[in-house]
Amino acid sequence: MHLTPEQIDTYRAQGFLAVRNVFTPEEVAELQRVTDEFVERSREATTHTDVFDLEPGHTAADPRLRRLKAPHRRHPAYDGALRNESVLAVVRQLVGDAVRFQNTKLNLKSPEFGSPVEWHQDWAFYPHTNDDVLAVGIAVDDMMLENGCLMVVPGSHHGPVHDHHQDGVFAGAVPADGFAEQAVPIELRAGDISVHHARLLHGSAPNRSQRPRRFLLHEYAAADAWPLVDFPGWEAFNERLLCGEPTATPRVEPVPVRIPLPKHAREGSIYEVQSALARSAFSS
Repeated sequence: MHLTPEQIDTYRAQGFLAVRNVFTPEEVAELQRVTDEFVERSREATTHTDVFDLEPGHTAADPRLRRLKAPHRRHPAYDGALRNESVLAVVRQLVGDAVRFQNTKLNLKSPEFGSPVEWHQDWAFYPHTNDDVLAVGIAVDDMMLENGCLMVVPGSHHGPVHDHHQDGVFAGAVPADGFAEQAVPIELRAGDISVHHARLLHGSAPNRSQRPRRFLLHEYAAADAWPLVDFPGWEAFNERLLCGEPTATPRVEPVPVRIPLPKHAREGSIYEVQSALARSAFSS
């Protein structure tokens, strides 16, 4: 899949893209089916696990799964989506021919109660030696404004790394003042993808519709972008290489960085980290 020069220029200037019809209807149906199966399995969970992150109010009778952790490890359909050639072709055109994945997750917003994600920059969680780092989101369902699609602040990846701390500890979010007025939605149909730069400010509101909103997120980086925190070790680092050759020479560029420390007691998924905030930007 080839991006046009205009699409590449848009990504560079605005920090995000929507790319249509990357996944076939059959591939989407498989992702939906597998995701339904994991929601069913989550009935057995009574608290967060290394697989499931649960909404408040989750019960066996009324399962409320809000995140499937590391989905590429859980089912071949998710691993195949991570390695999808059309997706990787898009990523290579934006960060170069050698690509690693940083992590994966499946965020679920069930009808009428899906949790919001507060305003943040992914870069605040995992700064690197350079910022050829991005996230690809695969729309497992149609994602519109009413069911909590991704909201982004265009061009904010050219600005500062905002302080994501509260009361002296990393809280994974920034104060919302002024961002909502600048934000635009990325509305997607099932099978479309979004691409956003790691420094782009973004968030998403609760799902207030009757439709689910399930979003499979894969974070990719240029192979010569090395993490400044939580380095997994040489072998594990190179196991994440999807294209190109490993390198022991990080590319270091003068990009702004804040380190996500110290951590607070609610360390876990972004939902747990952000639960320490005094006020939600998306509270009604």
